[in-house]
Amino acid sequence: MSRLGDAVGLAQTWLFEAAVQPALYWLDLASLSDLAYESLEWLIWGALEIAVLYAILRPLEAHFPAERWRDRRLVGTDVLYTFLHRLGIVPLAFFFLLTPVVDWTEGTLRLAGFRPFNLEEALPWVATSPLAAFLLYLVVLDLSDYWRHRLQHRFEWWWSLHALHHSQRKMSFWTDNRNHLLDDMIGSLWFAGIALAIGVPPGQFLLIVIATRMLESFSHANVRIRFGSIGERLLVSPHYHRRHHAIGFGHEGPSRGCNFAVLLPVWDVIFRTADFTRRFDPTGIRDQLAGARYGERFLEQQWLGLRRLACALRPRQSAGSQSTSAA
Repeated sequence: MSRLGDAVGLAQTWLFEAAVQPALYWLDLASLSDLAYESLEWLIWGALEIAVLYAILRPLEAHFPAERWRDRRLVGTDVLYTFLHRLGIVPLAFFFLLTPVVDWTEGTLRLAGFRPFNLEEALPWVATSPLAAFLLYLVVLDLSDYWRHRLQHRFEWWWSLHALHHSQRKMSFWTDNRNHLLDDMIGSLWFAGIALAIGVPPGQFLLIVIATRMLESFSHANVRIRFGSIGERLLVSPHYHRRHHAIGFGHEGPSRGCNFAVLLPVWDVIFRTADFTRRFDPTGIRDQLAGARYGERFLEQQWLGLRRLACALRPRQSAGSQSTSAA
C-alpha cells in the first residue's frame, strides 16, 4: 500500500506541475494552488478505484448476474454519478460550500475552550498500532453510517431524497453513487463530522473513504454472490444488500426497511433489522409499479427529488382543520 501511495504521490506532483499549475497561473488563480494540488490526490485515487472496480466487477456482472437485462440503458446515468463523485468533482463542490461552516464552527469551539476528542488518546493501546487504529475508526464510522441510513428511511423528508438511490430498477456496481446532491451533502457532513469528532487523522480518513467506497460498489453489483451462512453475517455481500433494495422489503415494514448496514451486518443483527432470506428479488420502489416517476437523467432526477422534498416539508392539515375549512 505504501508503494502505491508513493506512486500516487509522484503522479500527483507530475500532473500538478505539468498541467494544473500552469493553467492556474494562466487563469490568474494561483491562490487556489494548494487546494488544486490536494484535489489531484482524490482524482487519482478515484480514477484507480473506477478502473479496478470495472476490471473486476463488470466481468462478474456479465457472467454471474443476479438478473439479466435486455439492455443497460438505465445504467448510464449511474456511471455519470460515479465519475462525478469518484473523481472528486462533487466533493470539491461540497468543500467550497462547507468550508466556511467548518471554519466558523472550529473557531467558535476554540474560543469556548473546547479540546477536540481523540479516540487514540482515550485508548492508548490503539495508538501503538496503525492497523488497530484504522480498524477501530472504520468500525465506529460504520456504526454511525448504519444509523444515518436508518434515519434516511425513517424521516419522510430525508427519504424523499434517498428514494432516488432506491429507484434504480437495474442496480449495478455503478449504483452506489446514485444519490441526490442534497442527500450527498448531508451524508458528507455526517461522515466527516463523526470522523472529526473522534479524531481520525487525514491519512486514515482517506484510506477509510477508499475502502468503504470500494466495498459499497461491490455490494451494489448485479451479481449472484453470497458469502455463506457465516460470511453473510461478517461482511455485507451483494446478496445481502440486494435485499435492502428489493421491492417491498428494502423500505417498508416496522423499521422502514432491512439490511441497513454499509459494511458490517452485525449492526443489523444487534438492532433487529437483518434479513438473510436467500432470494435475489427485483430492485426498486413499490410505487414505481404503479407509474411513479423518479427520472431517468441526472437533472430530471435532481429536480424530482426537490419536488418530493417540498411535498414532504409541506405542512399537513389535520382532519379537524379540514372539516372546519370545508364548513
